[in-house]
Amino acid sequence: MNFTKLMVALVLVILLFSCTGEDKGEFSFTNYSELEKTAMGSTVSFYMWGGSPQINTWVGDHLGRVLQEKYEITLKMVPLNDASEFINKLATEKLANLESGSADLIWINGENFKNARQADLLYGPYVENLPNFDAFTDSTVGEYDFGFPVQGYEAPYGKAQFVFEWDSASFDTPPASFSELKDWIKANPGRFTYPQPPDFTGSAFLRQLFYETSGGWEQFFEGFDGENIDLELFQKHEQKLWDYLNEIEPFLWQEGRSYPKTITVLETLFSSGEVDFAMYYSPSHASGKILEGEYRESVRTFVMDGNSISNTHFTAIPFNAPNKAGALVVSNLLLSPEVQLSKADPVNWGDLPVVSYQKLSEAQKGEFDELDFGVATLPVSVLSSNSVPEIPSGYVELIENGWEANVLNK
Repeated sequence: MNFTKLMVALVLVILLFSCTGEDKGEFSFTNYSELEKTAMGSTVSFYMWGGSPQINTWVGDHLGRVLQEKYEITLKMVPLNDASEFINKLATEKLANLESGSADLIWINGENFKNARQADLLYGPYVENLPNFDAFTDSTVGEYDFGFPVQGYEAPYGKAQFVFEWDSASFDTPPASFSELKDWIKANPGRFTYPQPPDFTGSAFLRQLFYETSGGWEQFFEGFDGENIDLELFQKHEQKLWDYLNEIEPFLWQEGRSYPKTITVLETLFSSGEVDFAMYYSPSHASGKILEGEYRESVRTFVMDGNSISNTHFTAIPFNAPNKAGALVVSNLLLSPEVQLSKADPVNWGDLPVVSYQKLSEAQKGEFDELDFGVATLPVSVLSSNSVPEIPSGYVELIENGWEANVLNK
């Protein structure tokens, strides 16, 4: 376990034993129009993953501009390597009884959300009070996060699905399963690698592989109560995961002596031709890179048959956010069809929308229908037919720590 995650775990353990009940905070609202007036002219600090220049540009330029035009709100983007960094900071502030923290809004999901909720680090519930949530989304979109119940403590932001990227000019048919991928790696030494966990994309690669080597995703949800995982089930299957990864390691880029530290490093290796595959947790990412001129026009995407994990990512408000009114206005704006449309455009980001198509006006439906997701983006029918849910968050740390112990440091 790396130092940051160790500190997060220690502080959260202390909080779990010290919490006497849910801290919903003193701030509340019933009239959204009055809330908008309160937020006018304020500054909202948005703590978010900063590993994608394209996403950073959309948040800073488009979202920031709309907030300034509509509400005179200044959006202050604070980039993070991983949300766990901020959860540690937030937990420390909770222990110190710091009533006014540094962040108003955070981009979060998965194990970080679960840890934050269990330690009462978030303000809420509030999502049902956002006008755009009721007007434009299907309420089920924000019901669970990596199998953990949301209960109104985070607002949907976008959807994502894992895809692999390859240059169709190099070879015609990519692997359709992890078994075929292993054969390809061995036949083409040095031409494949994956980001080092806990990089989110590298971790997602492992989670998909674990599904295949263990016999499928369904078993991890049988009897799952939304919180407690089956440790015996994990231990039953984990060795097959480590065996696969150790078997391919000598055939990886740099013979597996090192791994790309981030997804950005892997993108560079792929675009420069050092490796033949990239991967990303966004179906339109490659199309966006082609439009930017960073990927060759022959790059395409593919998914493993019946094994492409997908999830919803969220924003949440810390318990001690100094500008909760501003954060709520930003959360609501992020659920508007206009912002979701802009975010879905591969030129800007390519993030899948969370708005319900059925709840859109005819004009809005037309705008989404005309949206070109790009030449490298798979059809929705292919994505949806191969989509599988994210594994419950409790397994994620077991997989990441197990990789470090059984593959990296074996």
